Amino acid sequence: MLNPPFSPPQSFDDPHAALAQVRAIYPQSTDYLRDALERFVAGEDPPRRVRACYPFVRVRIDTVARADSRLSYGFVAGPGTFETTLTRPDLFERYYLEQFQLLRANHGVALEVGTSRQPIAVHFALADDDYFEGTLSPERRLLMRDLFDLPDLGSMDDGIANGTYEPRSGEPQPLALFTAPRVDYSLHRLRHYTGSSPEHVQNFVLFTNYQFYIDEFVRLGREMMATVDPAAHDYAAFVEPGNVITRRGQATTGTPLARLPQMPAYHLVRDDGAGITMVNIGVGPANAKTITDHIAVLRPHAWIMLGHCAGLRTTQQLGDYVLAHGYVREDHVLDEDLPTWVPIPALAEIQVALEQAVAEVTQLSGYELKRIMRTGTVASTDNRDWELLPHRTPLRRFSQSRAIALDMESATIAANGFRFRVPYGTLLCVSDKPLHGEIKLPGMAHQFYRARVDQHLRIGMRAIELLRRQRPDRLHSRKLRSFSEVAFQ
Repeated sequence: MLNPPFSPPQSFDDPHAALAQVRAIYPQSTDYLRDALERFVAGEDPPRRVRACYPFVRVRIDTVARADSRLSYGFVAGPGTFETTLTRPDLFERYYLEQFQLLRANHGVALEVGTSRQPIAVHFALADDDYFEGTLSPERRLLMRDLFDLPDLGSMDDGIANGTYEPRSGEPQPLALFTAPRVDYSLHRLRHYTGSSPEHVQNFVLFTNYQFYIDEFVRLGREMMATVDPAAHDYAAFVEPGNVITRRGQATTGTPLARLPQMPAYHLVRDDGAGITMVNIGVGPANAKTITDHIAVLRPHAWIMLGHCAGLRTTQQLGDYVLAHGYVREDHVLDEDLPTWVPIPALAEIQVALEQAVAEVTQLSGYELKRIMRTGTVASTDNRDWELLPHRTPLRRFSQSRAIALDMESATIAANGFRFRVPYGTLLCVSDKPLHGEIKLPGMAHQFYRARVDQHLRIGMRAIELLRRQRPDRLHSRKLRSFSEVAFQ
């Protein structure tokens, strides 16, 4: 086996020094893999298998004394050895440093950092714009399996997040929800699905199921970048698919993509990472699960669904808002990962911010606010043509569940937020009322879009501004912690 120099575990009392060691080990490993791969692509065969491994961090706890019970993350549940592999310290530098500092503050133990035994798949060592498969013959691609580690799905499942992972006897317990290979897998998937680098994704994410919202977000983003007044806003750049970047008061750089990816993402970037990313996830729970599966590894502070829904009550009007406080999950894409008997609670911090944002943007309050916004249960289905079911079947189920709206994505996004401990919320806008004879028709839809898209988007952005004012440890609710929760946020 050909390996880069091995770094045995070292103990650090200083979180900055521990992070510096991670920053030293990781590029040493990836540079070694890239160099070997370049020589292989050029026709040179390594004499032996090439392997480089991720860095890891470990803590050893020998007491049952717990940290402050009010904390939502940053501590382990009890005595034992806890460990996780780490990747991309250039991308996760602030995140890793915060987790290291919290472990030191809450437990007072040393941080052990060294080279793990988890191999880095050669694909994960490549830069964003590195491609090599097209230059290799089928025989050379097959030979790669004998010489390099390729992605291993067995090392990147979601057992830790799902609560099904059980370490073998003598193995350390997990420190984080995601192993380094699982994170790397999602970083590559994000580039594929969104058309932009993960480094641009911000800590607050808006999801939508209609391009109209994206068009308005793009207009607002470009408009903000044309404003040089420092008092106007705190955003430094606007990033579009293809990593087309417009910095405040500067010309746009980058080349737009010839065609948009499946779920294009747009980013209003702040220097502290607390800006807004908006993704058009398209239609359906499968897309909703896919994108949240991957954005979750970036550990955002909140994600919110802004979309359209079918209003189920006679008293609702087109353009009314629905603030979800519960979900009927008939989307089915998460049934194996999160059983349907698990309740998905509303999170007070998100609910308050969304309601306050609706009140501020619409200039309504109290009883008048109730006229245009209703709080209640949202049902999500995987059947786009649910209206064609025998009429009494959906009608009875909606009535029994007290549902006030129906869509295809919101329950999935909320359930994956619950599963991955990402604070979540849903604010929908009624675009049709199929149970009451108001189906979505082109003329009606266009009028609705013109009247509501701008306002709805501004409400979502205002809610994020309100959430940004809160400390992250308050925003990340204890309601999302399991019995033996990992320490990393």
